[in-house]
Amino acid sequence: MIAILKKEFNSFFSSPIAYLVIGVFLLINGLFLWIFKDDFNILNAGFADINPFFFLAPWVFLFLIPAITMKSFADEFNNGTIELLKTKPISDWQIVLGKFWASLLLVVVALVPTLTYVFTVNELGNPVGNLDFGSTIGSYIGLLFLASTYTAIGLFTSTLSKNQIVAFILGVFITFILFYGFDSISNSFGNDSITIKKIGINEHFKSISRGVIDTRDVIYFLSVTFFFLFITKTRLENE
Repeated sequence: MIAILKKEFNSFFSSPIAYLVIGVFLLINGLFLWIFKDDFNILNAGFADINPFFFLAPWVFLFLIPAITMKSFADEFNNGTIELLKTKPISDWQIVLGKFWASLLLVVVALVPTLTYVFTVNELGNPVGNLDFGSTIGSYIGLLFLASTYTAIGLFTSTLSKNQIVAFILGVFITFILFYGFDSISNSFGNDSITIKKIGINEHFKSISRGVIDTRDVIYFLSVTFFFLFITKTRLENE
């Protein structure tokens, strides 16, 4: 698995993919949080708050993570290298997990520079340090769980087509449905059903972002991630 992880991770940086993903992620967040004069602008908030970043990040990830994972298996199927990969002394699980951790590690690398936002907002607070670190840490943990789920979904959709664009579109569609679709369905009933909302990702992400790590939220993210990794492995077996 480690060999697959290193190969995949190095391939990101040997092409423009890693630099584009990190650059686009930081650019979009930077523009909305510091430049554009809108509701997301931290400087216009009037108080030390980094929540706009944690509201924007899941939506940016919704497009960027499928862009990272779209070639994971689609490219292997298209080039015929999947057969060569499967002849090596590694299991299907090791292949899937190697690609999963490589993609997730790239997302983590993209998140690291955003810690400067935390430092900046903390220093801008009046008094200095007037920042809810419990909520901030919880939100970052939530983003990691969110990213792992998005990555597992993206890997699965990359097994559904040899075309990377099709894999990307399917990845965006499924993550959108799971992240926001159930909220929309709940609201359409008029009674704002919390049961329906809890099927989706957003409700669990918001719960962790409050700074309280509930085991139910952790189990939800781990279960959804494992489910998509499992069906990815099943798809790989059947190829």
